[in-house]
Amino acid sequence: MSPTSETAHGGRRLVIVESPAKAKTIKGYLGPGYVVEASVGHIRDLPNGAAEVPEKYTGEVRRLGVDVEHDFQPIYVVNADKKAQVRKLKEQLAESDELFLATDEDREGEAIAWHLLEVLKPKVPVHRMVFHEITKDAIRAAVANPRELNKRMVDAQETRRILDRLYGYEVSPVLWKKVMPRLSAGRVQSVATRLVVERERERIAFRSAEYWDLTGTFATGRAGDASDPSNLLARLATVDGRRVAQGRDFGPDGQLKAGSSQVLHLDEANARSLAAALAETSFSVRSVESKPYRRSPYAPFRTTTLQQEASRKLGFGAKATMQVAQKLYENGFITYMRTDSTTLSDTAVAAARAQVTQLYGADYLPEKPRTYAGKVKNAQEAHEAIRPSGDRFRTPAETGLTGDQFKLYELIWKRTVASQMKDAVGNSVTVKIGGRASDGRDAEFSASGKTITFHGFMKAYVEGADDPNAELDDRERRLPQVAEGDALTAEEITADGHSTKPPARYTEASLVKELEEREIGRPSTYASIIGTILDRGYVFKKGTALVPSFLSFAVVNLLEKHFGRLVDYDFTAKMEDDLDRIARGEAQAVPWLKRFYFGEGDATGAASDAGNGDGDHLGGLKELVTDLGAIDAREISSFPVGSGIVLRVGRYGPYVERGEKDAEGHQRADVPEDLAPDELTVEHAEELLAKPSGDFELGTDPVSGNQIVAKDGRYGPYVTEILPEGTPKTGKNAVKPRTASLFKSMALDTVTLEDALRLMSLPRVVGADAEGVEITAQNGRYGPYLKKGTDSRSLTDEEQLFTITLEEALAIYAQPKQRGRAAAKPPLKELGTDPVSERPVVVKDGRFGAYVTDGETNATLRTSDSVETITPERGYELLAEKRAKGPAKKTAKKAAAKKAPAKKATTAKKATAAKKTTAAKKTTAAKKTTAKKATAAKSSAPTE
Repeated sequence: MSPTSETAHGGRRLVIVESPAKAKTIKGYLGPGYVVEASVGHIRDLPNGAAEVPEKYTGEVRRLGVDVEHDFQPIYVVNADKKAQVRKLKEQLAESDELFLATDEDREGEAIAWHLLEVLKPKVPVHRMVFHEITKDAIRAAVANPRELNKRMVDAQETRRILDRLYGYEVSPVLWKKVMPRLSAGRVQSVATRLVVERERERIAFRSAEYWDLTGTFATGRAGDASDPSNLLARLATVDGRRVAQGRDFGPDGQLKAGSSQVLHLDEANARSLAAALAETSFSVRSVESKPYRRSPYAPFRTTTLQQEASRKLGFGAKATMQVAQKLYENGFITYMRTDSTTLSDTAVAAARAQVTQLYGADYLPEKPRTYAGKVKNAQEAHEAIRPSGDRFRTPAETGLTGDQFKLYELIWKRTVASQMKDAVGNSVTVKIGGRASDGRDAEFSASGKTITFHGFMKAYVEGADDPNAELDDRERRLPQVAEGDALTAEEITADGHSTKPPARYTEASLVKELEEREIGRPSTYASIIGTILDRGYVFKKGTALVPSFLSFAVVNLLEKHFGRLVDYDFTAKMEDDLDRIARGEAQAVPWLKRFYFGEGDATGAASDAGNGDGDHLGGLKELVTDLGAIDAREISSFPVGSGIVLRVGRYGPYVERGEKDAEGHQRADVPEDLAPDELTVEHAEELLAKPSGDFELGTDPVSGNQIVAKDGRYGPYVTEILPEGTPKTGKNAVKPRTASLFKSMALDTVTLEDALRLMSLPRVVGADAEGVEITAQNGRYGPYLKKGTDSRSLTDEEQLFTITLEEALAIYAQPKQRGRAAAKPPLKELGTDPVSERPVVVKDGRFGAYVTDGETNATLRTSDSVETITPERGYELLAEKRAKGPAKKTAKKAAAKKAPAKKATTAKKATAAKKTTAAKKTTAAKKTTAKKATAAKSSAPTE
C-alpha cells in the first residue's frame, strides 16, 4: 500500500515517534492521511521514588520499584511530565484507523514502542515501523513494510533496566552511610570511575627516570631539493653494539625493566663526553633498508569511533557529539547514530563510490567495493554504520548546514567516502650511519623516513590520534637519496636529556575506547555514563583530561574492598555477555536475576560470584548490602600521603590531617576540590598544613566586652564576635553577632583587632543631603558602594568606605547615573581560534563568573575549571557543548498576554467570581497535596 492510498478510502493513520523534531521531518514525507506525533522519549518508567509508587505496593517493592519476591516484576508509572502527552496521544488514537509505532530500531526504541502499546491499549491495527535514516524513500518503504514488535528485544531492555535499578538502589545507600550522602553507584558508571581512579593511582606511584642520547645532523654535501634533502636528522641507536636506552626500556618505578641488562643507559656526563669525542669523526652510511608502505582506509563510523574522532578533531565531548548527531539524524542528514555496525548498504556503497569517481577520479576507486567486518562483540544495534543519508550523498556544501552540525556532517561524509577508496602506498626507509669516536667508541645513528607515492583514501580523510604528539598517517619524512658507503659530514651533534612520563590520563575519547575494548557496557550508553561521572563529581576535567576527585578514590576504595566483583572488569563484561544471551533467547531473565540478587541456583553463575575480593561473600547482591558491619567508614576514606600526613574524604570535602584530633600537635587543612590527586605530594600537604586555619582570636571589643575572632568561611574570610553564653539565638529577642567580610587587601593571619572593629562598624553614615536623606557607605556582594534611599552608586576602592566625605559623596550623586552596561572588561585570557566558528576565543569575567566566548557563543566555566588552568581544547569543548544545546527557550507568557483579547466588563466580573471559587478549591486541594508531599518526602530514592 502506498503512503497516500488510504486517503482515498477515508482512512487516518497515527504515527508515533520519539521526538518532535523527527515528527516534523517525517510528516513532510507522508501524505495528508497521516498524523505524526511524538512520545517525547519514554512515556513511563520505573518510579523515581516511593512517592510515585501506587499505594497498593509496600515495603521493598515501594523502595525499589521492582517486586523482587515475585519474579522481579517491575512497577511502571507514567512520568508526571508525560501525562499530558499521553492524554494527547490517546485522543489522537481515538480518531485513527491504524497505529504505526515508529520509534528507533534498537532495544530502547523497541521498549518505548512496547510501553506505548501497554499504555494506549489500541483497538485498531498496530504496526511496528522501522527505518535507520529519515529520507522520503526510507520513510515510505517503512510504512509499506512494517513488522511485528520484537518482544525479545523488549525483554532484554527490561532485564537491563531492572538490573541497573537493583544495583543503583542497593549499592548507593551503602555509599550514603559510609562515605557521603547523595552519592550514586551504577553497574557501568562505577567501573568507569574505577578505570579513571586506577590511572591516577598509576600516576601517583610513577617514578620518573632520566636518560640521555645524541642527535646528529648529517650533510650529504649536495645541494638538496624537496625530493632529495641535503641533510638528515638521526638519533644515536647503539654504542659499541649496545642499544641506547629509550623511554620504553624503563618501568614505572624509574628503573630499567627486567631483561634490559644489555641496554646502555647514558647519563648526562657520558652523553656529553661522547658528543665531544664524536666532534671530528668521519661518518658513513652503513646500511639503507627500504620497505613498501601500505595503509588501508578506516571503517565507516559507528557510535564510539564517531565520539572518539569528534573529540580529537573537533574538540567535542561525547555528550555534545551525540546531541549534534541526533539533530543531524532527525533532520534527515545522516543515518541512525546509535549503532555498533560498520556495514554499509549496497545503496550507500554505490553512493560513496560515485562520489569517489566524481570528486577524486577513477584512479582512486578500487575495483570491488570494500566491506568491513564488525569489531564489536554481541553487537545489538543492527543498523548500518553512521553515514550520510539517501542514495546520493550530499556534499557538506550542499547541505546548507552551519556551525557544529556542518563540522560533524563533514567529518561523517569524509570518513564514509574515504572508506570506499584505494589504499595509500609508498615506501619506508631506514638509514644507519656510523663512525668511531676519538676515544675509540663506535657510535651508530639511525634515521627513518616515509614517502607516499599514492595517497589513495588520504586525499579525503586521515584519522586523528589520542596522543597530541603522534604523527598522523599522511605525514611524509623524506630522507636524502644515499647508498651504503656514502660519506656524510656531522654538522652538529647534541646531547639530549629526556625523562619518562607517567601514563596519560584518560580523555573522553580514550575512556570510550577503553570501555569498548574491555567490552564493558553498551557503546550507545558511553556518552551518558561519562556525563554521569562528571555530574556526580567523581571526575572533573583539566583541559580534555579526566581527573578523578578525592571523593571517587573513597568510593572506589569501598567498592573494591567490599564489593570487589561488582567493579571487576571481567565480571562486568561477563554480565554484559549474560544480558546479550538473554536478548538472543539463549537464557531466561528471571533465573538470571535471581542468581544475581539472591545468589540462588548454580554457584558457578556469574551473578553468584558478585562478592568481595576476599571471598567473604559468595551470595547475591542482597546479602552483600545487608552485612555492612565490616566496613570501617574512616578507613575507607583515608589515604596516607607520607610523613605522618593522611588525606581524608569528609562529608564536607577532602582534607589533610596530621595526628589525632584533640591531641597535641594535631594539624588539619582543607584540600582544594580541584586539586588533582597526583599533585598532592608530601611537600604540597605540608604547605596546606602551614597555612593559617581555624579561628584567630583578635582580642576583646572594649565597648561590648565580646571576644572578636577572624574565621575562614564558605564565602571567604570574615570577622565576627563571640556572644556571651545564654544569649538568645532564636525568637523575638534573638541577638545576631556582628559579622563583616575582610577586604580583598586583608588576610586572616594579618588582620588586627582594630581592622575588625572598623569592618564591623559598617555600614557607615556619611551624612545627609540637602533634603535630609541619609547617605551610607556599605560593602556588598559586588563591592563597595554608597546608598541614598533606593539610589546606589559604586565606589572604586574599599578604603573609601571609611574615608569618603559628605562633599565627595554629594559630588558622586550630582553626576548622572550611568545607564545600560558598563564598558566591557578586558579578556582574562586568550585561548586561540575555535575550530568550529573559526573565531578568536577568550576567557572573560562576567556577572556570574568567568566564561569563554568566541563572540557568538558564551559558555560559563564549570566548578572544575579555572582561568589559570583552562586550555584552548577545554574552551572549545565548552563552546561545543553550549552550541549543541541550542539557544535558550524564551518564555511565551508575555506574548500570550499580548495576544489575549480584552474582555468586556461583564465577562471580567464573571471571571473574577469564578477565580474566587477556583481559588477556594485550590486552597483546600493544596493543603491535601502538601500533606501527601510531606509524607512522601520522608522516603528518599537514590539516583541510578
